Amino acid sequence: MAPKHHPTPLSGGDRKALAKELGRSRAMTTILATQAAEARAKGEALIRQSDKLLCESWNERMWADGGPVDPSPTVDQAISGGYAWLEIECSRCRTRRDVDMAALRHPPTTFVHDLAGRLRCSKCAKANRRAPATLLQLSQRARPPDPEA
Repeated sequence: MAPKHHPTPLSGGDRKALAKELGRSRAMTTILATQAAEARAKGEALIRQSDKLLCESWNERMWADGGPVDPSPTVDQAISGGYAWLEIECSRCRTRRDVDMAALRHPPTTFVHDLAGRLRCSKCAKANRRAPATLLQLSQRARPPDPEA
């Protein structure tokens, strides 16, 4: 946007007053832009904290109830909250593995509990089985691989 044109007044006192007001306006613009950036950062931090608490709450309900609980956080909420990994277990061979939700080809608005019917065990898939996965919990990082596997 082009800068606004302020016609220069003829008298010296009016020119000084206009210059003073323009200076104040520019200073206020900087102050307001800084406050807006700070408020946005605080808001984003609160959203991340909210997403983290939502994931922790869902993990506790999963532990207590033992099954995919609806409602669950969405994939983007889980990633935003720091829980980018989903621990699953094959319902057939009981093999546990971690799924990186950031690498999934699902829309980020997909609910985590909706992934239960879509995820499959890779070991059983090699044996031409299509056993569904059981969701265990969301985690912040992948578990280290089992030494016996």
